[in-house]
Amino acid sequence: MSAPQSLLQAALQRLGARLGSGLVDGAATLALLAQDAPERLRQELQLFWDEVEAEAERIERDGQGLTTDPHAPDSPDGASQDPQDQIDALRAKVAAMARRLDQPS
Repeated sequence: MSAPQSLLQAALQRLGARLGSGLVDGAATLALLAQDAPERLRQELQLFWDEVEAEAERIERDGQGLTTDPHAPDSPDGASQDPQDQIDALRAKVAAMARRLDQPS
């Protein structure tokens, strides 16, 4: 085999090896994502149900039906509450959600 043919064959073999390695890395990444997906889905569903339960408790506690939106600007609940209290309550909710997401299963 002449030198140019050897170089061409070597280049093709190295490209194949690198592309194969890239495909293997990609497949491994996808496998990890697929492995973590059920746990992430479980966490998201748990968070959703926690929010549903908290909302149901709020509705029962406040004696309000589903017709009033607590986030609406003209809501009687939001209008009577101090804005700083609303901000503090939102911060507490965000902190609680972050703690739940950070908890190992």
